[in-house]
Amino acid sequence: MTCNKCLPRRMVFTLILVACAAVASSGTSVHAADVTVNKKKVVFLPGPQSHGWSGHAYTADCKLLAKTLNENVPGVEAVVVEGGWPKDLKTLDGAAAIVIGCDGNNLLGSEANWKALDALAKKGVGIAFLHYALDPGREYGKYLLDWVGGYYEQFWSVNPSWLAEFKSLPQHPITRGVKPFKIEDEWYYHMRFVPEMKGVTPILTAVPPDSTRKGPDGPHSGNPTVRAGLGMPEHVAWAYERPDGGRGFGCTGGHTHWVYANNDFRKLMLNAVCWIAKIEVPPDGVATKTPTAEEMEANLEGDRPRDWTPQRTRQIIEEMNRK
Repeated sequence: MTCNKCLPRRMVFTLILVACAAVASSGTSVHAADVTVNKKKVVFLPGPQSHGWSGHAYTADCKLLAKTLNENVPGVEAVVVEGGWPKDLKTLDGAAAIVIGCDGNNLLGSEANWKALDALAKKGVGIAFLHYALDPGREYGKYLLDWVGGYYEQFWSVNPSWLAEFKSLPQHPITRGVKPFKIEDEWYYHMRFVPEMKGVTPILTAVPPDSTRKGPDGPHSGNPTVRAGLGMPEHVAWAYERPDGGRGFGCTGGHTHWVYANNDFRKLMLNAVCWIAKIEVPPDGVATKTPTAEEMEANLEGDRPRDWTPQRTRQIIEEMNRK
C-alpha cells in the first residue's frame, strides 16, 4: 500500500530522473545548480546619455551588449546597473568583469570610488573602459594605466571624427571571427600607454587622415607630437594583461550608438567582454545576428528627431555592414 504523503516526493523524483535523462540524451552534461553557479557575472555601468538622441548613448550601448551576451553566451550573466556609481558596492559582488561607458569622470566621481574599483581590479576583476570614459582627467589616469594599460591624456591625445579602416587584425581571442572593417566615428588616438606598452596588445589600428592631426594646441584638439606623426598608425582599441593576472580592455570608439550595428565591431566588443571576464571566446567569436531597427532604437533617450523613421534606422544598419 502506498502512503499518500509519499506521492509528491516520488513524483518530483521521477520528474528529476526524466529531466536528467533528457539532458543526457542531448549530449549535455549536467551538474547541480550549474545553471547559476557556473555563470560569470559581468556588470555594465553606463553613465547618462548626452549628445542628442543617439550620441554617447551608454545605456543603450550597454543594454544591447548585455542582451546579446545573455542570449548567446551560456556562461555569462550580464547585468546593467543604471543611476551612476553604485551606492551599495554589494551590487558588484561576484563580478568577473566590469564595463564602464560614460562622459569623462561623471560616473565614478570621487577618488574613494576609484579606490573601490581599484580594490576589485586587484582581486582579478576584468575592467573595460569605453569611449569618453577613457578621458577621466589627468588625476585619475594612473588608475586606467593600471587597469586597462592606457587612457586619453589631455594635451597629448586627440578626439577627431574620421573613417577608420581596419585592414588587418592581430591573432587574439578578442578578434576571433572578426573580419577587417571600416567605420566612421569619433576615434580618439595618440593614447597614453604603459611604458613600452608592456602587456598591451593593440586590437584595432588604423592610419588617421592627416587632416585630423592639424588642430591647434589644446586638451583635445592637438599638440606638436600629434602634428609630427603624419601617416603614422594609431591604436584605438587594445587588450591588456595586468601583471597581477587580471585583464583590461580599452576602446576609443563608440561616440554614436549606430556603430554597434556593425556586425564585426559588435562581435569584437562582445569577444572583449568575454575575454576580460576570462570566459573562453568561441573559435568564431560570439555568435550574434544583425540587430533589427527596433533593437537598435531600444533604450535610446532624449528627443527622437521628428523626421526619424524606422526605415532610416534600417538604412543605417545596412550601411554599417556594407563592405
